[in-house]
Amino acid sequence: MTTFSYKTAGGGSAATIDAPDRASAVRELVRRGVTPTAIEPMAGGADLVQAPVARRNAAKAREGESSTERAIRGAWNASHAMSRTEMAAFIRELATALQAGLPLVQALRTIAKQGRSDRQKAMLDSVIEQVEHGKSLAEAAGAWGKPFNELTINLMRAGEAAGRLPEVLAQAADLLDRDVKLRRSLLGATLYPMILAGLVCIAVVIIVTVIVPNVLKSLPAGAQLPLPTRIVQGAASFFTSYWYVVLTAVGGCIVGWTKLYSMPEFRLGFDRTLLKSPILGRLLRDVAVARFTRTLGTLTSAGVPILQALRITKGTLGNRAMELVVDEVCEQVAAGRTIAEPMERSGYFPPMLVQIVNLGERSGRLDEMLGQAAGAFEDRTETSVKLFTTALPPVLVVGLACVVGFVVLSILLPLLQAQEALK
Repeated sequence: MTTFSYKTAGGGSAATIDAPDRASAVRELVRRGVTPTAIEPMAGGADLVQAPVARRNAAKAREGESSTERAIRGAWNASHAMSRTEMAAFIRELATALQAGLPLVQALRTIAKQGRSDRQKAMLDSVIEQVEHGKSLAEAAGAWGKPFNELTINLMRAGEAAGRLPEVLAQAADLLDRDVKLRRSLLGATLYPMILAGLVCIAVVIIVTVIVPNVLKSLPAGAQLPLPTRIVQGAASFFTSYWYVVLTAVGGCIVGWTKLYSMPEFRLGFDRTLLKSPILGRLLRDVAVARFTRTLGTLTSAGVPILQALRITKGTLGNRAMELVVDEVCEQVAAGRTIAEPMERSGYFPPMLVQIVNLGERSGRLDEMLGQAAGAFEDRTETSVKLFTTALPPVLVVGLACVVGFVVLSILLPLLQAQEALK
């Protein structure tokens, strides 16, 4: 509780009132029939009074903006306020502050002072202002939008409804931290092969367009060139003469692929094909299963209804084929049937998870069993990431070595042929 000093329209000496935050103090005074003309915390609370004034001044400064400018500024602030890592840290800090006994508004204000960027301060000021006006934390976060996603907002709502907001926020922070860790693992697994492929492609382009033509100039005119040399020479001539056609074709392929992948039927077929691939398919399945288990277990343990939890979990899978399975699971649950049956029929979920879900449903301990199983599936995902990291570079190196070897062969063969002719 904080002690606030207030004055009324009749003047006189200041009086005091105890309340969790300024908004609560104002509401309590109005309930008593008192209309305060000024209210401020007794000590260390100047920021609590100055923040609303600063927000009003900022609003006045933006009065000259057009609606389009305000929309652009708002969309930019909303989508760039926090990264995934920063959001996980913010939720963790808020959970820690609430567990320490701080009121919600005071906890938010404390976090807002700790080296935040301008966009983050604007986001937190908006959330604080709405909470002060009586909205819940979930409503305030939902009104702002990104970077608060549906998963985080629903966990906030469930925690507030159950009176377990600090505990549920700690679970949400754990979930976000694991998601960030998984994304970093996947990025680390693909970063080296991508860099290697890019460097080799640049080297091949330089060899084909610069080195090969200069080498061929030294050969006698009219000499019969070997087939590999003629292929590389033709490719070099084409790229040199029609480079704009190549760039246009690459751009068209990227745009065409984007549009094609946005078509539900094509994406479904493509995602199914990916799941059937030897190494990549196992990695994608393990990532999706780990996310499904951890997210569903966190949501159900927080008190989110199972049907709503399944729909939220669906958005974390990242594969259309597995999302359709979750849609079927939702239909089964809505009809009063079990979750495990459609999961088993799909063949995408491991038998162990199906058995755990089945036992959890029968025993009424689904959230507890999913939480226990999530660690095992996350360990399995790390193993798949390591396998992918180990297997991909050699395969990529062999493929690129074949390309580079073919180019080098196309240079050496005419040189050897010319050397033989001089003997």
